[in-house]
Amino acid sequence: MMAFMGKYVRIIDAINYRVGRIMMYFIFVMVGILLWSSISKTFFLPSLWTLEMAQFAMVAYYMLGGPYALQKGANVRMDLFYGTWSDKRKAQVDAVTVLFLIFYLGVMLYGAYDSTSYSFQYGERSPTAWRPYLWPIKVIMCFGIFMMLLQSISELFKDIATLKGVKL
Repeated sequence: MMAFMGKYVRIIDAINYRVGRIMMYFIFVMVGILLWSSISKTFFLPSLWTLEMAQFAMVAYYMLGGPYALQKGANVRMDLFYGTWSDKRKAQVDAVTVLFLIFYLGVMLYGAYDSTSYSFQYGERSPTAWRPYLWPIKVIMCFGIFMMLLQSISELFKDIATLKGVKL
């Protein structure tokens, strides 16, 4: 079982690491979109697509960068007690709390899948003047939630290994 967990952790961590490193540079895409928005509003005709495209880029940035942040421990914790605990105690608490995260992400993934299938089925569009199709960003959201779920399971496996005194 520990061999399976170790392989799972290595694969999921590698995928989320690579996706996260790529998404780190996506902030420049958002800056470029917003810069073009400012320039076009000042010197040309305002673009209809820039604000919504920047929002889509931000969603992709957060949804695909979230698993990387979880992997690197960049998530926010209440450090009042946590910082003074031993590694085993931290693993015990994390192993319990990550179960709530896994449940939450499962519910989120279920809802995101339903919303995405609806978007495909009916050709859902944004109610703005630009009217882009919404399925591309919903697919990205589903993928991001799915990868966050897989990373949460990886974190659970790491906590179990810590509690057993095994290095994955």
